[in-house]
Amino acid sequence: MASRMPRQPVRTIDPVTAPGRLGPAEREDSWRRLGEETFDLVVIGGGVVGAGTALDAATRGLRVALVEARDLASGTSSRSSKLFHGGLRYLEQLEFGLVREALRERELMLTRIAPHLVKPVPFLYPLTHRGWERPYTAAGLFLYDTMGGARSVPGQKHLTRAGALRMVPALKRDALIGGIRYFDAQADDARHTMTVARTAAHYGAVVRTSTQVVGMVREADRISGVRVRDVEDGRETEIQANAVINATGVWTDEMQRLSGSRGRFRVRASKGVHIVVPRDRIVSETGLILRTEKSVLFVIPWGSHWIVGTTDTDWNLDLAHPAATKCDIDYILEHVNKVLATPLTQDDIEGVYAGLRPLLAGESEETSKLSREHAVARVAPGFVAIAGGKYTTYRVMAADAVDAAAVDLPGRIQPSITDKVPLLGADGYHALVNQADQLAVKASVHPYRVRHLLNRYGSMVHQVLALAGNRPELLKPLTAAPDYLQVEIVYATSHEGALHLEDVLARRTRISIEYAHRGVDAAQQVATLMAEVLGWDEATIKREVELYTARVQAERDSQTQPNDEAADALRSKAPEVRSQIVEPVS
Repeated sequence: MASRMPRQPVRTIDPVTAPGRLGPAEREDSWRRLGEETFDLVVIGGGVVGAGTALDAATRGLRVALVEARDLASGTSSRSSKLFHGGLRYLEQLEFGLVREALRERELMLTRIAPHLVKPVPFLYPLTHRGWERPYTAAGLFLYDTMGGARSVPGQKHLTRAGALRMVPALKRDALIGGIRYFDAQADDARHTMTVARTAAHYGAVVRTSTQVVGMVREADRISGVRVRDVEDGRETEIQANAVINATGVWTDEMQRLSGSRGRFRVRASKGVHIVVPRDRIVSETGLILRTEKSVLFVIPWGSHWIVGTTDTDWNLDLAHPAATKCDIDYILEHVNKVLATPLTQDDIEGVYAGLRPLLAGESEETSKLSREHAVARVAPGFVAIAGGKYTTYRVMAADAVDAAAVDLPGRIQPSITDKVPLLGADGYHALVNQADQLAVKASVHPYRVRHLLNRYGSMVHQVLALAGNRPELLKPLTAAPDYLQVEIVYATSHEGALHLEDVLARRTRISIEYAHRGVDAAQQVATLMAEVLGWDEATIKREVELYTARVQAERDSQTQPNDEAADALRSKAPEVRSQIVEPVS
């Protein structure tokens, strides 16, 4: 009779060292694994599509590594309009398939995948023409309400002019003749992307930032891996893989040149600028969507602020640090002020950010007309590229990319299941919302602080609070950014992969756009908290604060310039915090 294996002890998980953690110890172990193991897939790019691709592959049972040259979501995926939406204007362009797909994804995020991060948000569509406009818009919104299948947000509501003005007192009386309220959804894009990446790590993916692809590994006529550089210390290693997926967004063409392959499509960068103003500057119960001669303008609720944008112009300069100009900001102010009774001024602006949309190049020269459909292609044996699309449909794009790489993988791969995989923090979130008061008492913080934490971390709130177990002072707010607790800074560094001051101030929190000081006044305190986790000495703390301050000053200076070239010249003067990065890679 065969001997029985001894019973293994039940393994408990310490909340401080839970799976999915991206801390200093995990970072060093990841470097070792990248050099020693052979992967099914290497994904290049830590934006939402790259993170989603890593999660898709890992949950299919594949061995996957994700490498990002800078920080998670440091490009387009932290600089969007922060909406999960179908895209009303795409209905007018007759892109029904794209809208239907996006609305289905919105519903999945709200109900199953990320209810802690993605929330319903109302918008008023002001009507300005009598007769035809109300039935025309209502028909479009009826499609919008029904195309995505099941719906967890309210349907459209028709309003008279008086009803619309009661909902949005900030509007000029002559700016509308009535309105229709409808719902979409929003999320902190950088936090959502980071959580997707952590979820991929939870399911076994090796996720490593500050790790730049500087070359391709070849085996005969196929790509069999990548050569990467740690841009913090200059180390290099080769990663062996059966296939490589290029999910680098606006860097797609650059990475295709590095591979030596002729791309199947070309990507154009379109710059979108947003401004952030205090909530009391626009008296409204709802967001706004306004037509412009080129596209649409959103006024989006954002905590104690409004986000107003966006522009849509070609960009051919620095891809890493797109610059907003005075012209961009004036354009936004001009168009929003057409409908506001009390106009916004430059002095009202607390934050500005510029991002680049990776659009598939088409025949039209107008970027707002370029398709938001995505494309995926096997551009060489072992090398797949994916580009285009929109933030909302990242999960579909990721599944398509992994499917395209399947021909280079041994054996039959399982179908995508990410529509059934909640992100970290989603499980148990709704119960914790109901228990927020009890959790607040136990943690000795105000209930509104607990709700703030729940909407950022979901059920991972226990990991966050555990870090303050023996240090109650960490539950105090940051002096210059009181919306955030000190423990959130420690957690961002110990669990969320933040390596530099700008990673925390611009992405793990949104202090860089939510406070008029743009994070400068909080920099010293935040850097000191990060130093405890990362082992920084006083000289490193000083350098981080100086580099961040220089970044903010360069951004402020660029925003006074009349055109892209002048703005880019000033923005580019700020030194790169990741000192070993090579740009462009060639």
